[in-house]
Amino acid sequence: MSLIPSFFGRRSNVFDPFSLDVWDPFDGFPFNSNFRSLSDQLRSGFPSETASFAGARIDWRETPAAHVFKADVPGLRKEEVKVEVEDGRILQISGERSREQEEKGDTWHRVERSGGKFMRRFRLPEDAKVDQVKAAMENGVLTVTVPKEEAKRPDVKSVQISG
Repeated sequence: MSLIPSFFGRRSNVFDPFSLDVWDPFDGFPFNSNFRSLSDQLRSGFPSETASFAGARIDWRETPAAHVFKADVPGLRKEEVKVEVEDGRILQISGERSREQEEKGDTWHRVERSGGKFMRRFRLPEDAKVDQVKAAMENGVLTVTVPKEEAKRPDVKSVQISG
């Protein structure tokens, strides 16, 4: 559940340190037309052909037994997607969709499907069993399951009161 309301279909999470959603404090101020906002500068780092695919949509759900990530990666085969755990606690999901090659004599009327690379990173909590991560892909949806360790109950020891 997001703490920031969803406007125009965008979902944000203020607690996601790797989120591409960056708050621009100067957004909407009447600056010189040569001044570009911080968010425009960050978004321009992606080539235009990868802009819509670069931010692959991923849901992160926590159940009592595991953390479950679901990523929409339509049209990709499992060989084109990588799931890695870096530095012990960073889950990285990445992949690439290649563009169709133009052939001589073909006339393209519309190109709406994007191609390019994507990469999303998530800091896993301390209770994640990073050595037991499992991934599966079905119907264009990648599901990554990270089991959780059982919560350790503190040992309670009764103490006799003298007197």
